[in-house]
Amino acid sequence: MVRSRRTRSAFLMALILAMAIGGAPTTASAAAPIIASGARVANPTVSVPDVAGKGIFDLQADLSEFPQFGYQQQEFFLTGTAQAYDPVGALASDGRWSVTPSTTAPYKTRIVVRRPTDPAQFNGTVVVEWLNVTAGFDTSPDWSFEHTELVRKGFAWVGVSAQYVGVEGTTGIFPGLKHFDPDRYGSLVHPGDAYSYDIFSQAGQALRHPRGLDPLAGLDVEHLIADGESQSASRMTTYVNAISRAARVYDAFLIHSRASGAPGFTSTNPGPAMPNPSFIRTDISTPVLVVESENDVLRNLPARQADSKRYRLWEIAGTSHADAYSLGPAAIAFLGCDQPVNSGPQHYVMHTAVRRLWKWMRRPGSPPPSSPSISIDAAGQVVRDRFGNALGGIRTPQLDVPVATLSGFGNTPAGFCGLFGTTQAFTPDQLAGLYGTKTNYQYQFILATARMLDTKFLLQDDALAVITETVAAPVPD
Repeated sequence: MVRSRRTRSAFLMALILAMAIGGAPTTASAAAPIIASGARVANPTVSVPDVAGKGIFDLQADLSEFPQFGYQQQEFFLTGTAQAYDPVGALASDGRWSVTPSTTAPYKTRIVVRRPTDPAQFNGTVVVEWLNVTAGFDTSPDWSFEHTELVRKGFAWVGVSAQYVGVEGTTGIFPGLKHFDPDRYGSLVHPGDAYSYDIFSQAGQALRHPRGLDPLAGLDVEHLIADGESQSASRMTTYVNAISRAARVYDAFLIHSRASGAPGFTSTNPGPAMPNPSFIRTDISTPVLVVESENDVLRNLPARQADSKRYRLWEIAGTSHADAYSLGPAAIAFLGCDQPVNSGPQHYVMHTAVRRLWKWMRRPGSPPPSSPSISIDAAGQVVRDRFGNALGGIRTPQLDVPVATLSGFGNTPAGFCGLFGTTQAFTPDQLAGLYGTKTNYQYQFILATARMLDTKFLLQDDALAVITETVAAPVPD
């Protein structure tokens, strides 16, 4: 209790100072040697598009902080020969899978690079996101959740078009790259998702040991963090369990919003069925942080596993697979959901996830904190409080001092709206009965923010922004 009061006092003093004088972003150099080597991975040739066309396809990418932090964006093509894999022996739920190289095929895909213009601002680590293709085209959901932390701490970010649909897809509002902009992307070739794992490995190899152009313009790369959300998280699960130990390209893994299963290896020789659940193997040297929103917990529940030396599972109550922050107003309106989508502050926890994983990767004796589990009842449903908010899990001030019910579920119509959860605002009478005055509400919210800081699931860098949200809260004065 004494430590908690001291932490809160320190936070309040820091808050006063921050309001008075502001703060400046800082970077830190890596302190640990590189874990990965990539010796068994082919090195692709790096080039740039020959034709400008419509420009870089980066739908829904928030680049608004680029000027403030001195970042720039570029696009490169990777050309090489990728290999597929066949499983060896039975595939057990423990994730200790073995594979052997099978067929090879030529490919040409693209990567998008966002990096500090000034090399002195680079912290030595690249976050490499497996771009998501669930919507039928490339998206970068984890850039959306994480970008503020990435740019203020000097990370580089690279998005990889690793899957067939993102390059070759022909359906949907935005088809694959080749069909969306044939002038710019017409030369790309993707041989199929059987080769996606090696393409992702080769993308990391191109960042470490560029052949042709250097996509990072000479930045001194010390570590690579592999990152993927939703479908990409599922493929990352297979990558960690079957590919990562042999490829040795990535130094840490951030797996965001995975379900309990994992996709297979090839379409021509699928081998044994993929186990469901598929746990993350625990005999690896690279740290793995799995983050699940409330919306994902039930899908992941069969694969919920205990923390271990190189594994952490975080579950965030009151959040959804995708939300108002990650999509933005225009996309939310386009979705046409029947109810307001979830506005839970998942992005602040994702900022923390990046920071804690980065520290853990560089200092193996400094793992992230263990997360409480979201409470699940005997019927397999989320247990809720009197406001309808989930119990357990990582707690945010928005849940503990609520002005709305924040659920990972309940939106309609079926389809993508089911991934966006709901926000049900309290009535003015409810708010007045709970808090009396806005000043009392803000006081309680500040204390809840300090409690979250104590749990180490919120960064000091974000505390002021979290508290500032109370200004617009509809609590009567």
